[in-house]
Amino acid sequence: MTDVSGQIDHVLTENRSFPPPAEFAKKAVFSSTEQYQQMYDRAAQDRDGFWKEQAEQHLHWFEPFQEVCKWDAPNVEWFAGGKTNASYNCLDRHIEAGRGDKTAIIWEGEPGDTRTLTYSQLRTEVAKCAAGLRELGINQGDVVSIYMPMTPELAIAMLACARIGAVHSVIFAGFSAESIADRNNDAGAKMVITSDGLHRRGKVLPLKETVDEALIKSPTVETCLVLKRIGQDNVPMAEGRDVWWHDVVDRQSGDLAAEPLDSETTLFILYTSGSTGKPKGIRHTTAGYNLWAKRTFEWVFDHREDDVFWCTADCGWITGHSYIVYGPLSAGATCVMYEGAPNHPAEDRFWDLVEKYKVTILYTAPTAIRAFIKWGDEHLSLIHI
Repeated sequence: MTDVSGQIDHVLTENRSFPPPAEFAKKAVFSSTEQYQQMYDRAAQDRDGFWKEQAEQHLHWFEPFQEVCKWDAPNVEWFAGGKTNASYNCLDRHIEAGRGDKTAIIWEGEPGDTRTLTYSQLRTEVAKCAAGLRELGINQGDVVSIYMPMTPELAIAMLACARIGAVHSVIFAGFSAESIADRNNDAGAKMVITSDGLHRRGKVLPLKETVDEALIKSPTVETCLVLKRIGQDNVPMAEGRDVWWHDVVDRQSGDLAAEPLDSETTLFILYTSGSTGKPKGIRHTTAGYNLWAKRTFEWVFDHREDDVFWCTADCGWITGHSYIVYGPLSAGATCVMYEGAPNHPAEDRFWDLVEKYKVTILYTAPTAIRAFIKWGDEHLSLIHI
């Protein structure tokens, strides 16, 4: 019998390196390995001093923290005693710095409809949504499940929860009714935010119908807030439970201030996919997560003020939380959001969007890259940025 272990070892070994062009490296946040190593060593040698500086410089504090890290394994608290707000760090801080007219989100739906929101406009919409949630009985600590298409309202709902201290649990809009019910029940969700449907590869998926099925098995849910995305007639609305987004959110004043929240206030719960067993809910608290998302966005993506950033993930995953919403917006970036599939109506859709919106930083998945390779380079031949 032939020993193939050497072949397997060879496949798993990768020794090549791909250095960036010298001109690019010279302008980067970290222009050399040595520069990065210096920062790494500083953080390793003086953890609390390093992260104290980072937190003081890169987050807004309603009240300063008293202790950087309280470590009692397996429990940890970051920036104990401080009060901040992730929605404030993503929105108000930039507006107060005179950058309210900068574009925050550039959105395109799969059918080609578009919207652009500045930081001032986004804060208004977030404050209106937050006020609407409060009117519907959502308060600090309440869990709100979000099962929505990749529209601006998904990010708005997340930031609205953060603004009042509610806990959001975003559920990928491709999951089944059973998956939604499991997550609602485990988290004790008080509300579900959804839409009448979404566009996917030229078809309409009826999200509200899936949510209705899930709510039969979700006894803790009291209210379902529904965005009219598709505009379908005869959407079933349960009296006393279901309310339209436009009936509640759109009439709010839009001036609700961000609530000062303890550093360790739960920002969101995000569940594992459940592919190897019952989904596990991971709790992320406010200050530590917000700082890490912002700084890793700035460090890893080498973000500059005039960049247009596009993370192609869905907000149903942690990548979308960190690098569509909290990281880029905390850094004052301009972000692209796209609702649909990468190959509809044709296999050049992503590249069409890259050219249309002059995307300078594209962050996507290995699965997508393999698909692009399979589809061929001809889809890139006419792109000019």
